[in-house]
Amino acid sequence: MIQLLAIRHAPTAWNAEKRLQGHTDIPITAEARDWVSRWQLPRDFDGFDWISSPLNRCRVTAETLRGMPVAAEQRLIEMSFGEWEGQILPDLRANLGSEMQENEDRGLDFLPPNGESPRMVQTRIAPLLMELAARGQHTVAVTHFGVIRALMARAYDWPMLGKPPVKLRQGCAHLFELDETGHPSAVAMNIPLTEEEAP
Repeated sequence: MIQLLAIRHAPTAWNAEKRLQGHTDIPITAEARDWVSRWQLPRDFDGFDWISSPLNRCRVTAETLRGMPVAAEQRLIEMSFGEWEGQILPDLRANLGSEMQENEDRGLDFLPPNGESPRMVQTRIAPLLMELAARGQHTVAVTHFGVIRALMARAYDWPMLGKPPVKLRQGCAHLFELDETGHPSAVAMNIPLTEEEAP
């Protein structure tokens, strides 16, 4: 089995404001960059390959943590929120009412206008997971909450309805194993990279 260690990027100003970022290329804050510089990857993961979403917030997190450049992988980009990027979820719920509730009740098929659903994200990353499994090299992937959540949903067979199987925490890594087809299984979630709270 090939191991995949997924790490979410450090916080941005839009994270602090709880805005939907999607493909919008928002950088991490100066405080977050300092925070990442104190993260420590467990020695168990020495020798892993590294890949990162091409968006700045992931690339800077990855390169700060690793201490050297990291290859960009387009398929690790965040779920697109389409016309809702920059919006705040509670505002969308208040403005759209039952329409928003019906959309959220679709779970994996929740779809922002002109955006992506979590199921679409799963479909997008599936060939990458197959390639990693075939390559036979354990890998660290620095990516986004939506991507890790879609990966977790596949691993736990969670339809994204009701309480998630695990609450994903900031400043942590999430270890999966990939079988020969690239299907993920959860091994250890929320492996701490730091004891400090996010800035």
